[in-house]
Amino acid sequence: MSKQTISSEGGLVRAVGTFGLAAGIANIMIGGGIYRLPSSVAETLGAAAPIAYVVCAVVMGLIGLCIAEAGSRVSLTGGPYAYVEVAFGPFMGYMTGVMTWMLGITAFAAVANVFIESLGAMLPIVASTSGRVIGLVAAFAFLATVNIVGVQHGNRLNTVMIVVKTLPLLVFVALGLFAIEPANLTVVEVPGAASIARTSIVLLFAFTGVESALVLGGELRDPARTVPRGIFLGMAGVTLLYMSIQFVAQGVLGPALAGATTPLANAAGIAIGPWGRQLLLVGVIISTFGYLSGMSLASPRSLYAFARDGFLPRAIAAVHPSFRTPWVAVSVQLGVTCLIAITSSFGALAVISNVAALLCYLACAAAAWQLRKDGVQVEGTTPFRMPGGAIVPVLVCLAILALLTSITAAEWLVLVEVIAAATVIFFLTRAHRARLAAAA
Repeated sequence: MSKQTISSEGGLVRAVGTFGLAAGIANIMIGGGIYRLPSSVAETLGAAAPIAYVVCAVVMGLIGLCIAEAGSRVSLTGGPYAYVEVAFGPFMGYMTGVMTWMLGITAFAAVANVFIESLGAMLPIVASTSGRVIGLVAAFAFLATVNIVGVQHGNRLNTVMIVVKTLPLLVFVALGLFAIEPANLTVVEVPGAASIARTSIVLLFAFTGVESALVLGGELRDPARTVPRGIFLGMAGVTLLYMSIQFVAQGVLGPALAGATTPLANAAGIAIGPWGRQLLLVGVIISTFGYLSGMSLASPRSLYAFARDGFLPRAIAAVHPSFRTPWVAVSVQLGVTCLIAITSSFGALAVISNVAALLCYLACAAAAWQLRKDGVQVEGTTPFRMPGGAIVPVLVCLAILALLTSITAAEWLVLVEVIAAATVIFFLTRAHRARLAAAA
């Protein structure tokens, strides 16, 4: 089959390079989850918790290979939505876009809850019902303003935040190593496959983010090089940091890690002293706000892509004449996310986010295989070719299907309801999209 070429997307500025993308990926991945999840993982796996990290890292590494190849071949705004649409057509692309949007908005709102609760622990005025609402509205208004003014400013904020937010975690790891009790790291019993699968599903929340950061594909410089390099630079650094954090927390707290509400702060209090505990509490606020800044840059591009392609009103795809950003999509996305954050809790949102992420990754793996088969590439570039070829997407699909066996019926029901509603929108807008295609 002859090669298909995809040209650059007009109207948007290609201002994000390799380190900007890597910073965006790391910024989104390192959110509030890593401050909470070590205790959840230890509760089910104990000292064997690193097994779940290895499972997630291997699965996400394989997924990263698929997304890297797909992203180097399709540089349109929308990320996985665009990859799957080019590979399998509008309906599958649209459904993948819905999953990406669902993942983004639920994870975004979940971490916003962690941010405002952590801020309330330090500022009692924010802990009240009215203070919580005002704090969330103010935070989202600030983030919307930054990302409307220009993608360069949003990208610059990401880079600054990833440096600032990792400092408390690096201090925790570096100093905590000296307080580890070797006996706390002894694995008493090897956990079963079912426990590892369910724990990996929970832990996956801390590993998602690659797909959201790549939604701004239309604003990446030299995507064939930027996408694979940015993905692996960001993911490698985050995985190493996560493993180190779990190792130190388990080594310092031992059995006390399971069920701790502020596990890293508790471990820092023992390993470093009171100032260390305070540092980690401040770190939660910095980390979660950094996550929110990353998602504010990336997640509105899903709405932009939906509107551009006729699934939503065309006005949502408007690009600001001066700032050259999708300002309506940014405003709508952050407004809706703020409302969900005000009315929902972290736990319920995190579960929905993880299921959506797995289905999105499943579609991306299949798309990577199909795009290579069809010879799709960005005009004038040489796409990244993942090592292992066709076997990698197959391994990804098998791994994801294995993880999905631990999802409960109630969790599947939420997903089915969303898919049903999205399907109705797809067919109701079919005539409008046909007119757009004819006029193009």
